[in-house]
Amino acid sequence: MERKIGTVSMGVRCPIIREGDNLADIVVTSVLEAAEYGGFSLKNRDVIAVTESIVARSQGNYASVEAIAKDVKAKFGDDAVGVIFPILSRNRFAICLRGIAMGAKKIVLMVSYPSDEVGNEIVSIDKLDEAGVDPYKEVLTLERYRELFGENRHPFTNVDYIEYYSGIIKEAGAEVEVIFANDPRAILDYTKSVLTCDVHTRFRTKRLLKAAGAEKVYGLDDILKESVDGSGCNEKYGLLGSNKSTEDSVKLFPQDCQGLVDDIQKQILDKTGSLVEVMVYGDGAFKDPVGKIWELADPCVGVAYTAGLDGTPNEVKLKYLADNDFKDLSGEALKEAISNRIKEKEDNLVGNMASQGTTPRRLTDLIGSLCDLTSGSGDKGTPVILIKGYFDNFTD
Repeated sequence: MERKIGTVSMGVRCPIIREGDNLADIVVTSVLEAAEYGGFSLKNRDVIAVTESIVARSQGNYASVEAIAKDVKAKFGDDAVGVIFPILSRNRFAICLRGIAMGAKKIVLMVSYPSDEVGNEIVSIDKLDEAGVDPYKEVLTLERYRELFGENRHPFTNVDYIEYYSGIIKEAGAEVEVIFANDPRAILDYTKSVLTCDVHTRFRTKRLLKAAGAEKVYGLDDILKESVDGSGCNEKYGLLGSNKSTEDSVKLFPQDCQGLVDDIQKQILDKTGSLVEVMVYGDGAFKDPVGKIWELADPCVGVAYTAGLDGTPNEVKLKYLADNDFKDLSGEALKEAISNRIKEKEDNLVGNMASQGTTPRRLTDLIGSLCDLTSGSGDKGTPVILIKGYFDNFTD
């Protein structure tokens, strides 16, 4: 009988993960129990994905605000620190800012506008147009910003992040000055010591600052690259990808995950005979069209993955074939012609018109986004995702 169901993404319930747990064993057991409960078996190229959060928890990769403060103090001394391009997030950045401020005497907070890097709005672009402000040229003081735009609260959280972040800095014992600019070099009129907090543009920001005469330039990826007094750390990403754990600590992005995905793949193969693909995923790469928020606050989507997930999709566009190559066919003749074309397709369709309109992104970014949407970020209790049929096509 012809299959009537294509790709299926499902959340898998797991126990609450604690530091020191054997995560590979827990994931394998949970997936196999889910398969038995659901009455299905695992097939070759099914995908098992594990959210980065429980990997970091099993690793015990946490750090206190005191550890952040000590690292900041060691890097900047008593300098006024320009903290530039932070994202607006109580979960992602507020706790980091508290630690940063605890390690400094003065913070010059430079916020990009009209929105932060991931789309959280500081002021609407319509208001900028009405005020005649060019965000790519003009540097605004806090006073000028308030004069022009007043109070601006986040549409979902109802937080005025400028007031909120200023309060965090003051409560940590540091002086604060706030400016708004999009050219990172604008901060150098206030201090030559800069901590850049952008995620995906950080390498360019550092390059521009150093070329313009900054004396000390670090990014969030340079803070807690090494353990401070026994704290967790991340050798590649530092504080990037961290989340609030408690009022005084953060959970860092996991590290050394390749062994985990390889172990899970091997265990599933040994127990079922099926060679599945496995990945650890972070934020999905998608944008909210209403709130205008781009989800990707983590430094990457695919933290670690098995070899079969490397690369990009190699697919033809069915509607292109139906509307062009086989426009005179219909019914079974059309189905057979398209099926034959799929079976005969080249191994690399880059540049082929029949593939136009297919998603030109890495498999790990696409699959990770699907996983993030499936698992959610709240109380679903499904930190492991099983995807079946992702690599199937019309002929399977």
